Amino acid sequence: MTGYDRISLTIELQAFYAEYCACLDEGRFEQWPKFFSADCIYKLISRENFDAGRPLATLSFESRGMLEDRVFGITQTLFHAPYYQRHILSSVLIRSVDGNTIRSEASYLVVRTKRDEPSEVFNTGRYLDVVVREDGAWQFRERLCVFDSDLILTSIIYPI
Repeated sequence: MTGYDRISLTIELQAFYAEYCACLDEGRFEQWPKFFSADCIYKLISRENFDAGRPLATLSFESRGMLEDRVFGITQTLFHAPYYQRHILSSVLIRSVDGNTIRSEASYLVVRTKRDEPSEVFNTGRYLDVVVREDGAWQFRERLCVFDSDLILTSIIYPI
């Protein structure tokens, strides 16, 4: 891969990651599963568990169908105080390219805002991803959200 190709690919992935974050920040949860392949993996896991190779995750989904079930829960059945999320994302780092499969990562910061409270740092960590091009579009085959803290302020309702 030439340097120009790598730059072009990085720009494409940066736009894909930005669209993902915008989808969540704007509350378009019904569109969230479309960022993933049918046979995807999505996990929210503490850095301690990830570094130690322990499989215990705060959230763990193993297909787009499971993500769609989560969206149903978020939008139709869970009762919680509403809040807004705002993702702040680092540049995307490409770790490897193998055909249409890319291993990439980016650091993230999620700020949570409730209407009558000050904004707070809600979750921070890094995305470790396997991204594939399917039918001309990028999709996550695997997204590990490895959060830095061992503690979570409150329950995780919305995707990270």
